[in-house]
Amino acid sequence: MPTMPHPIDHFIHGAVSAGSSPRRQDVYNPATGAVSGKVALANAADVGAAVAAAQAAFPAWADTPPIRRARVMFRFLELVNQHKDDLARLITAEHGKVFTDAQGEVSRGIDIIEFACGIPQLLKGDFTDQVSTGMDNWTLRQPLGVVAGITPFNFPVMVPMWMFPVAIAAGNCFVLKPSPIDPSPSLFMAELLRQAGLPDGVFNVVQGDKEAVDALLVHPDVKAISFVGSTPIANHIYETGARHGKRVQALGGAKNHMVVMPDADLEQAVDALIGSAYGSAGERCMAISVAVLVGDVAERIMPKLIERTKALKVLNGTNLAAEMGPIVTAAAHTRIAGYIEAGAKEGATLLVDGRGFQGSDAGEGCDQGFWMGGTLFDHVTTDMKIYREEIFGPVLSCVRVPDFANAVQIINDHEFGNGVSCFTRDGNVAREFARRIQVGMVGINVPIPVPMAWHGFGGWKKSLFGDMHAYGEEGVRFYTKQKSIMQRWPESIGKGAEFIMPTAK
Repeated sequence: MPTMPHPIDHFIHGAVSAGSSPRRQDVYNPATGAVSGKVALANAADVGAAVAAAQAAFPAWADTPPIRRARVMFRFLELVNQHKDDLARLITAEHGKVFTDAQGEVSRGIDIIEFACGIPQLLKGDFTDQVSTGMDNWTLRQPLGVVAGITPFNFPVMVPMWMFPVAIAAGNCFVLKPSPIDPSPSLFMAELLRQAGLPDGVFNVVQGDKEAVDALLVHPDVKAISFVGSTPIANHIYETGARHGKRVQALGGAKNHMVVMPDADLEQAVDALIGSAYGSAGERCMAISVAVLVGDVAERIMPKLIERTKALKVLNGTNLAAEMGPIVTAAAHTRIAGYIEAGAKEGATLLVDGRGFQGSDAGEGCDQGFWMGGTLFDHVTTDMKIYREEIFGPVLSCVRVPDFANAVQIINDHEFGNGVSCFTRDGNVAREFARRIQVGMVGINVPIPVPMAWHGFGGWKKSLFGDMHAYGEEGVRFYTKQKSIMQRWPESIGKGAEFIMPTAK
């Protein structure tokens, strides 16, 4: 018997709250197309309640010694490790990505929690004694206050964890606005933080859509906004937030290229392209969506790519044999299909068309799901829509170029600069590629070069609006403000007024 959709609410001041807005949105299981929940959509009053709870909790939390904040993070880390498969199941149920991929997402989030546990060391300032006679100078980092995270559907656990563990460990209070497409993991994480001993109000969740986002952007008590999503929205978040006096880090879209040099190991390159293009149905900002095939490598690699794309195991994500699950929503499915049609009309060679995939082949009960197979284009040119724009789906476009210089040029000419990869055996090519490419995250024989927790994530050009990357030491700097203190004592102060700034004397 079908089950009734369950309510998915907010989490404010340590408790689940339905809020005051009557609006709700359906939450789907993408594999079956069935409605599994009804998520609340916050209004400005609901956002105000969450911010007020965070603001009230801030003074005591900011005054809590960093080592004690770290102990809460350690307990949270332990709980997340205990429940990582529960979180992964929630991801698969509402996003659709295969269970093993969801497990990997949770693991990468755990890395950030581990990093945040080191906050006492990360907050250490600098000290110089005797900068001038009888005078010392030191710096310290202090939390901003209430900060907010606006996160996308494609990583409902990992991307929030890029933000709130570092922000909270640094002494801030946090308001999370997750995607309404897959909102349940946010409440699960909130409950685990509560169990870890986090004081009420330090972490809050407001479910919602644009109305909630706009309320956060203009709220005077929100000091910083972190965002991950599409470039047009990232640009809007950055401009609006900055106009209202907030710090903003807004991570936008991508069009990630993978260069395959003639000397590359072709089997490894094929494995890399298939996994990075079709993993998570291509719905990730570090997916490889363009293969740049240099010289004669195209003729050698294309038959292998066609064979592997056709053989993709597209199944319900709960099936452990699955390599790719469904598209996240019906609207996304329609949008991706439109790009495939546009590519064919513009003259690209459509070698494998994923639009013909039948949901019944994905497993029992999947007939009404949002299914699509892998799509492969060859002879794509840089003026085509499928090359210029982010598709965010399981579509791989192959571009042929004569040499390394052309490969670098077309990548540097693209408006996005999130991630890029080069497969080669030549050390000099690898070095030149890493130095000359105008992209924020570079892989050499690594298809998805997402930095580890202590390095920080962020692209260049229209892939990032703001000055600081997510997590890592830049994340700590983003969520704190530096204070410089100069001090001397009466016994060292000479008589008479001083009309100049302190000098080293």
